Amino acid sequence: MASQAEIVAFLAAEFPQSKCVVEAVGARAATVRHPVGFAELRPGGTVSGPVLMTLADVALYVAILGEIGIVPLAVTSNLTINFLRKPSADCDVLAKCRLLKVGRSLIMGEVSLYSAGNTELVAHATGTYALPSAQRGA
Repeated sequence: MASQAEIVAFLAAEFPQSKCVVEAVGARAATVRHPVGFAELRPGGTVSGPVLMTLADVALYVAILGEIGIVPLAVTSNLTINFLRKPSADCDVLAKCRLLKVGRSLIMGEVSLYSAGNTELVAHATGTYALPSAQRGA
């Protein structure tokens, strides 16, 4: 397992371009926030799909690192997202991840995305991460 502080330090070192903020890491779970500003908007005044997909992917990665420790070469093997409603253009987006299965070679999870302060989902994602072969024996 990796602590929230360890994960934050790892992400800052390896992904300095990321705007994602790790809010919580728990047992098979994580909450990550993405600030929303002009750069995250698309025509029509809503948060762009790539921002939502990035946030979902990062939330999965954070939950996985919290569960199995810092494994830099864990990689996304599948990410599916359903866009449900228009996110607010003036609120951060929150991603709440829950890991569904933690196996030796694959980890699967789901992510619920919300506009901050709103209880209705703006998107729902499921994803699978593949673990590097060295991790499989652990």
